[in-house]
Amino acid sequence: MRTTVTLDSDVEVRLQALMRDRGLSFKEAINTALRAGLNAGGPVDVAFPVYDMGTPTVDLTHAGRLAAALEDEEIARKLASGR
Repeated sequence: MRTTVTLDSDVEVRLQALMRDRGLSFKEAINTALRAGLNAGGPVDVAFPVYDMGTPTVDLTHAGRLAAALEDEEIARKLASGR
């Protein structure tokens, strides 16, 4: 099949490196890259263990308010200093 493609600059750089490193033509490099991508398969299913930590022993409501206040202070400091 003959077609026209427009490559992003980062893809062009990587494709040129593939051509140079493996001594491939543009057509061979495109086909190699497409095959690798198409044969890569789907996402990997990852499972993480879940543990029951019990009832919280510390009320985190106040901690959340404190964190929000500290964040507000930091934002105000950055705005005041012109950053």
